[in-house]
Amino acid sequence: MNIVRIYVRASTKDQDAERALEDLIKFSMHYSSNYLSYIENYSGTKLNRPQLNQLLSDSQQGDILLVESVDRLSRLSQDDFEILKQKIKDKGLKLIVADLPTTHHLIQEGMTGDILYVINAMLIDLLATMARLDNEKRTERIKQGLLRSGYKPKGKAPNKAKHTRIKQLLALDTMTKEEISKAVGVGIATVYRVAKLKE
Repeated sequence: MNIVRIYVRASTKDQDAERALEDLIKFSMHYSSNYLSYIENYSGTKLNRPQLNQLLSDSQQGDILLVESVDRLSRLSQDDFEILKQKIKDKGLKLIVADLPTTHHLIQEGMTGDILYVINAMLIDLLATMARLDNEKRTERIKQGLLRSGYKPKGKAPNKAKHTRIKQLLALDTMTKEEISKAVGVGIATVYRVAKLKE
């Protein structure tokens, strides 16, 4: 008997990945009394996710991949989403999206099933693109908010002891910048930067 493989995901540990699980288990009974759930807190922008990889590895031809919505499965770039779709296809999984009713009939055979398959492929692509764009917009809004608030990401703090040593060696004027770089254990660019500050 085919297995319904329920995939639930949230982006961070602060979010409840299992929020929709109970409803999805009930929903899965329409297709099979056998189900397995795969739960993870991982970004949907990443193709390589431990539980999703496990699900794909476990799957057999004809199993059902059940998700709450397309964005729970993917916020991937177009190229990565194509890779994921191919993996799902290669495993012979039938993708059912709980909040996309047209996918609920993917078990149908014949002409109706073929037409629905094409429609669903287009809808799923569209929803995956919307999920990715939504994620990109949210990331951009966060960046803009941080900039407006005056937040500036801090770079790596300079090593004051090394900078002092570079200044001392430069002052002696007995070594080339390359030699100072090797003696202090820094990149040549750091020596030039300190020399410029000293001028």
